[in-house]
Amino acid sequence: MPKKRQNRGRHKGAKGKTRLVQCDNCGRLVPKDKAICITKMYTPLDPQLARELEKKGAIIMKYPVEKCYCISCAVHYGLVKVRPEEERKAVRGPVI
Repeated sequence: MPKKRQNRGRHKGAKGKTRLVQCDNCGRLVPKDKAICITKMYTPLDPQLARELEKKGAIIMKYPVEKCYCISCAVHYGLVKVRPEEERKAVRGPVI
């Protein structure tokens, strides 16, 4: 049976088994190397209030928040696009 992707959709390499993480949207358990993880900066203040304070010279702390999504949720949110078959896998020569 042919493989759709050379790396089987993971970034594992020869590491063996990787730990599971939970999708922040649907709760599905996904291997860490297969999950799409996004780091965003978060501030607990209201954005309008933060802008006014920054104009006056105050320093507003921002905290990194990492969210991990399964593939289906990442596609749903537009974090990952579905690519055509030619872009998905490397074109190889004919098998002899």
